[in-house]
Amino acid sequence: MAASWQIDISACNPLIEIISREGRTALPDVVGGWYHDLLREARIIDVNDRAMRLVGGNRGRGRMIGQPVADFWPAGNRKALAEMIVAAANHAERDRASTRQLASDGILRDPVLSVWRSGSGEQADHIFATMNGTADDDRTYPFLMASEARYRKLMHFMPIALWQVDASGMGKLYADLKSKGVADFERYLEDHPNLVEFAAATVPVTDVNRSAVQMMGGASVQDLIQPLGYLFEESPDSLRRVMIGRFSGRKNYSEFMKIRTLDGRVLDVRFSVTYPEPSHELDTTIFSLEDMTDRLRMEAQLRQLEADFSHAARISMLGELTSSIAHEVNQPLAAIMTNAETSLRWLARPVPDFAKVRQLTERIAGSAQRADDIVRRIRGMAAKQQPEQVALNLNEVVQESLLFVRHEVDSRSIRVTASYTRGLEPVTGDRVQLQQVIVNLLINAFQAVESQEVANRKILLATGIEEDNSVYFSLRDSGSGIPAENLAQIFHGFFTTKENGLGIGLAICHSIVAPTAARSWRPTVPRGAPSFA
Repeated sequence: MAASWQIDISACNPLIEIISREGRTALPDVVGGWYHDLLREARIIDVNDRAMRLVGGNRGRGRMIGQPVADFWPAGNRKALAEMIVAAANHAERDRASTRQLASDGILRDPVLSVWRSGSGEQADHIFATMNGTADDDRTYPFLMASEARYRKLMHFMPIALWQVDASGMGKLYADLKSKGVADFERYLEDHPNLVEFAAATVPVTDVNRSAVQMMGGASVQDLIQPLGYLFEESPDSLRRVMIGRFSGRKNYSEFMKIRTLDGRVLDVRFSVTYPEPSHELDTTIFSLEDMTDRLRMEAQLRQLEADFSHAARISMLGELTSSIAHEVNQPLAAIMTNAETSLRWLARPVPDFAKVRQLTERIAGSAQRADDIVRRIRGMAAKQQPEQVALNLNEVVQESLLFVRHEVDSRSIRVTASYTRGLEPVTGDRVQLQQVIVNLLINAFQAVESQEVANRKILLATGIEEDNSVYFSLRDSGSGIPAENLAQIFHGFFTTKENGLGIGLAICHSIVAPTAARSWRPTVPRGAPSFA
């Protein structure tokens, strides 16, 4: 039950000679003391199962062999081990053990350390050490083994892909940088980009579960037990952000990134990392990767489907405005014809009046520009294109929307009053889609007030800022209002109170505004007698 170590001290001999000849005071005052340097030079040749389980964590014997003793020996008892190594190295009688009672180190209670040097030959520079004592954890050793078995079973059968990473080396490097005054690690990485490459090439993956092997298209766990750089080939900046999170003391970090599998596929994944507690020397970092490829593809398809429905609704809405569009286009065309005919008459005079003709030609150009603006607006509304989220002036969007329905307002004798609040913050949205929302609401309002007397056909539009600094657009009309029993359904697809309605207008408007509202813009229904038909 003793934890046994076989240690190579050949690299320590120069240091041991100085200590033996001149004493420890001859050594420079280094961080951690002379014993720290000695145990950094001493290398692990082998350990038994007890030692591996007590201090090796989940890394296993293979990950301990060849590493500095200082990386694994309990910090509180390092000085005692170093002193006993020096004593054993100078002892005339080899294979004779010296023993010392040590203080509890958090791993063993009242441990007893025995150290001796091997005989001659190839093992002349080998030190053997055993540490015996009761585990400081009140649980029995078999219980601890069972606990580890449960942990491994839980990890390996989790449905999410998990990587276990030994980042202890980087943790020591971070501590060293902090001791040298490095505070802005992001800036430090900009000046030393090779550190990211170093981490990718040296930080080892120590374990993975079945889901990770399946995700990466591997044949076995061993395919993934290698430096972690392969996880970040498609997203190298992600590793940089992971390192910054660890240096800054975060407990976890998550982002979306791309990975390339062993069989060449590129996946979209949600990457999450759980960092170890800063006080743990033998830390274990856990990576989890969730394949989001199908979900993101489905979301893209849904967005495309939504865009197609929105486009179909705009075409349908433009169909309702056919007479208004024709009237809008006919006005500048009629003005062009009138001014052109008048110009010809001025030119046909015995003495042509070129000044007058010039003035009429300028009017023709202005009317042509107005016609072009109208056609451009209609074409923009009818075009099938991907939504473009940009910063917009909400007042301008409302004013442009009113241009689409100007003839409807005049022909139906509706009084539209617009109140615009100055100094609105820009809102984020797609110009055409927001115009679609406002025009759709206006058309519904026109239909709602048509049943009223001409003098009572009123629509009030307003923009403003609410108490929480959100920007709003509101519409009131003098129609009969929405029945209370229908209020909960007006944004449902295919719900309509119109005889010939399809019930998709408000549903599509809601789908356009809902994601935008979370950013900065949302429709409101002011109190009173609102009606969107």
